[in-house]
Amino acid sequence: MPFCFVKYFLIFLLYIIYIIILTNYKYLNIKVCICTIGKNENKYAREYVEHYKKYGVDKIFIYDNNDIDGEKFETVLYDYIKNGYVEIINVRGKLKMQYPSANKCYNENKLIYNWFIFYDMDEFIHLTNVNNIKTYLSDIRFNHCNVIYLNQVVHTDNEQIYYNNKSLFERFPKSTLDFDHKIGFTKIILRGKLSKINITNPHILINSRQCNSIGKLNNKLDEKEFFNDKFYYDHFLYKSSEEYLEKLLKGDAIFGEKKGYKLQWFMFYFYVNSITKDKLDYFENKTRVNLSNFRKKLFK
Repeated sequence: MPFCFVKYFLIFLLYIIYIIILTNYKYLNIKVCICTIGKNENKYAREYVEHYKKYGVDKIFIYDNNDIDGEKFETVLYDYIKNGYVEIINVRGKLKMQYPSANKCYNENKLIYNWFIFYDMDEFIHLTNVNNIKTYLSDIRFNHCNVIYLNQVVHTDNEQIYYNNKSLFERFPKSTLDFDHKIGFTKIILRGKLSKINITNPHILINSRQCNSIGKLNNKLDEKEFFNDKFYYDHFLYKSSEEYLEKLLKGDAIFGEKKGYKLQWFMFYFYVNSITKDKLDYFENKTRVNLSNFRKKLFK
């Protein structure tokens, strides 16, 4: 083998090793955390934590907004709390805590973590062909981004009326893309170390360096630019009929009120989920809300 060929081959090999080391160095020095708030989420909390742990998230801050005498996350996350992976912050019994909790979490930790995820416990990031979120966030396409938007994929009730003790992904594999092109159904990942950040909406944060899920600057918030079928978050918005009613009664962490059994919330439910006699019977028996208009649609 000619000496010159060996020389250039070694130079090329050293260059490849340099790129690998540089990439891994950048990857290893990224720290990612989640700031979330939860109430009556014990059935789902462990799946949520384990999903993001597998994705390489370094820390999860859970703001416990349960009722004073309600359930406790320690019951189902004791091991993760003990080893420090999950930190529970007590905001039990307090109203309108979603935005104050998000801002507190960011401002207290923005010098420690490079990226912050503000996703609820029914929202699971999906990154096609990417096993670690640090690999995704360390991509050079995001070097100029302060905010990254992911669109949602909404999972239907999959014709399930009652809760059963299986994972959300097992129970509700079907999804719809009806909402994906709307700005209100994106969620943010926020860069750390920023000043004058005030989170007043989990779906949008006005910032001069906003990007879609592939790193394209989108300061005008063009809805179509946010849609991507490879990088998004799975949103288990409804779950079963039984769980949907529980959700309506647990209260809103943003506005501090319970949605209650109002006709408008069943219109919202059936906008995405199919209308069946069994579901209508269940809802009417449990809530006494008149759903006769939906029954008429069964015979059309």
